[in-house]
Amino acid sequence: MEVSVMSHSEKIATQLTQALTEFQDIAKLEDGDLFVIGTSTSEVIGKHIGSAGTTEVATELWKALSNFAGKTGVKLAFQCCEHLNRAIVLEKRVAKEHRLPLVSAIPVPQAGGSMASFVYGKMEEPVVVEEVAADAGIDIGDTFIGMHLKKVAVPVRTSVKSIGEAHLTLAKTRPKLIGGARAVYTLTKSD
Repeated sequence: MEVSVMSHSEKIATQLTQALTEFQDIAKLEDGDLFVIGTSTSEVIGKHIGSAGTTEVATELWKALSNFAGKTGVKLAFQCCEHLNRAIVLEKRVAKEHRLPLVSAIPVPQAGGSMASFVYGKMEEPVVVEEVAADAGIDIGDTFIGMHLKKVAVPVRTSVKSIGEAHLTLAKTRPKLIGGARAVYTLTKSD
């Protein structure tokens, strides 16, 4: 009887893929939607945020996130750490599509974080912007992506509660409900 032993890295990728699949079933992201990712690779391996960043974890997360983007058509935006004021790494064409002003910074593990510096080296034409208003996002390790989500953010729960040792939070957004007592938010066939 053959026993399959999954490596720690493979487990991380499997957990993330499952979380993203369940998230998409609920959030129903569309082609072109902006998806922000905040990740502490240190937290994933059970260390304090910003203390033990790892390229191995970043590699596995990148694979799962790239696959998710390929399946859904979402555009990925990676949040840097606080040393770069939580700036965002994304493809230049996405920044242009969203008319986002560029800033001058190149993330490195010590200032930007392991994940942001890793993806900066993987993207075709990476740029850094100060902020985005994403349609949805994932926070792996309590990196606080809320500042980069459109209003109104809505938490989404999946069966996956952590990636490795890092706490997992997912959110989608919805348009603001404006108006008062007379406002109508959906139409019926008789309207």
